Amino acid sequence: MMGRVSSCTSLYTWCGPPVGYPPKTTIKVPRQKIIRKLPPPTNLPTKLHHSYLTWEGELSPGQKLASQAAIEAVNTKTDILIWAVCGAGKTEVLFEAIDKALLARERICIATPRTDVVLELAPRFRKVFPQLKVSALYGGSEDRHEYAPLTISTTHQLMRFEKAFDVMIVDEVDAFPFSYDDSLQWAVKKSTKHETACLFLTATPNEKWQAECKYGKRNYVKIPARYHRRPLPVPAFKWCGDWKKQFGKGRIPKMVEAWVKERLNSDKQALLFLPHIELMEKALPLFRKLHLGIESVHAEDPFRKEKVEKMRQKKLPLLLTTTILERGVTFPNIDVAVIGAEDDIFTEAALVQIAGRVGRSSEFPTGDITFFHHGRTKAMIKALIHIDNMNKEALRKGLID
Repeated sequence: MMGRVSSCTSLYTWCGPPVGYPPKTTIKVPRQKIIRKLPPPTNLPTKLHHSYLTWEGELSPGQKLASQAAIEAVNTKTDILIWAVCGAGKTEVLFEAIDKALLARERICIATPRTDVVLELAPRFRKVFPQLKVSALYGGSEDRHEYAPLTISTTHQLMRFEKAFDVMIVDEVDAFPFSYDDSLQWAVKKSTKHETACLFLTATPNEKWQAECKYGKRNYVKIPARYHRRPLPVPAFKWCGDWKKQFGKGRIPKMVEAWVKERLNSDKQALLFLPHIELMEKALPLFRKLHLGIESVHAEDPFRKEKVEKMRQKKLPLLLTTTILERGVTFPNIDVAVIGAEDDIFTEAALVQIAGRVGRSSEFPTGDITFFHHGRTKAMIKALIHIDNMNKEALRKGLID
């Protein structure tokens, strides 16, 4: 929570000299990386440069293109949209650009609409930038009073800042509530300096942004394939009858029950998306008759973080969820289903993001994604076409096998 603020509350801003950064101690040499606390000896090769980054992975061709575009945006203080499919490795694309900004003594913020994403991103960036303080800001965060060169924050927390950041990265720019709340978009602008590089990331830009990209009105780079070079899993549509009526009578739709039992019998973790919390509360006792370990989670759940972590640790066989987990969370080997895919809450973007939970890992690049419905909608069909078009474009560009 932001906390209560009244008209008589004193607000403070820093007007002193810039806060210092830790010394650069990582030295990059050809084909190896040496970390030193002392200045390098004179007999080392002359082509050296400092870096805070300790990641030694390799980018795919699509990621390399996006990484260079991100570096160019940081260097020139311009805006860019990185339009990348779910699981394309958007986080890794940012590493070099962030490193360049840090070396220039710039302050960077990665903003995302949801706490779950902050909690997932923070340890990943702390691992690859171990010399730096990486601050994670969300409601109840212990880092809220600390200065950090790299800040990972929910968009709500940006209201705390004014002209603080040289580089602003907005992840899942189309997601609720950011895309629907003008005050959050204002907070992004308020928290950045006059000359700022703004990088926007998403797999599902809205129609306006897609049109701007198509007609050359927006600077963008596109990654239509995942880094492991396997196609995006394509959703299957399965009619399950009047699911509202069946749950109301205390029954799980037969096709849904069969799908769940198949996952339980094969010991395959699964996410099951439902449109409303009220439906979830009715459904959970019914699913627990199949397995006592099944849990549910939603935005107001006080044990939300713990349940997501249990899912990551493979302590839960199946998790019922609202759209709160449609983005930003990764479970290596899961199947996914949507109950009531025709509900208005499941927009094209939401369905594409939900399908993107499947097959993200290079060890488990495939999986089942099923839309259970009582009638197809335009959103369902557009989501299917969106995924299919990305696979076709990736194949045409030689980005998938």
